[in-house]
Amino acid sequence: MDYRILGETLPAVEVRLQPGEAMYTQSGGMAWMSDGFHLDSNVKGGLMKGLGRMFAGESLFMATYTAERPDSIIAFASTVPGKIMTVDVSKTSLICQKGAFLCAQPTVEISTVLTKKISAGFFGGEGFILQKIQGSGMAFLEVDGDLVEKELAPGESIKVDTGNVFAFEPSVSYEIEMVKGVKNIFFGGEGLFLTKLTGPGKIYMQTMNIAEFTGRIAQGIPSSK
Repeated sequence: MDYRILGETLPAVEVRLQPGEAMYTQSGGMAWMSDGFHLDSNVKGGLMKGLGRMFAGESLFMATYTAERPDSIIAFASTVPGKIMTVDVSKTSLICQKGAFLCAQPTVEISTVLTKKISAGFFGGEGFILQKIQGSGMAFLEVDGDLVEKELAPGESIKVDTGNVFAFEPSVSYEIEMVKGVKNIFFGGEGLFLTKLTGPGKIYMQTMNIAEFTGRIAQGIPSSK
């Protein structure tokens, strides 16, 4: 499998496959493809995993595209301005924000991860439902805005707005913390919750908080009278 990332503002990944090689994505995730693909839409991993994907921001049905001709081309495009992160899942697994998955080889598995504190998770935005990307093969993830990578030492912590947490290695522990102080909650201009990430391990943050981004757009939409 060969691939290349196209574009900068709204990038796409274009993959070149040989007969028998395949990629899968959520329903409607394909942008363009050449002739010579077989499409199979199914609930990958069974109904329970499919329902878990729905809670994690993905579709119930996944679409698998298998090449039937040499040098078949297929592309998957991002849905918001940002980057596409390439992950060799054979080398590392990741826990990602919901909706991060773009496409992957069939040997890559997606499962749903919930926070330990369910009550905090319901109000913590991205902190409640996460995705675990594991298995083997290549996966492509959709980043909102730009991507910032940090390596946390053992015991080192960083607090991140839940909407700006993109992914982290399983060795990193995480918990949802409520912002302290009534004045800070009502006048601080931030969310009610922060995600505390503690090393060791790599973490990945995104510069765009999609909830805040869509909120700004909504403010500019004229209301009907």
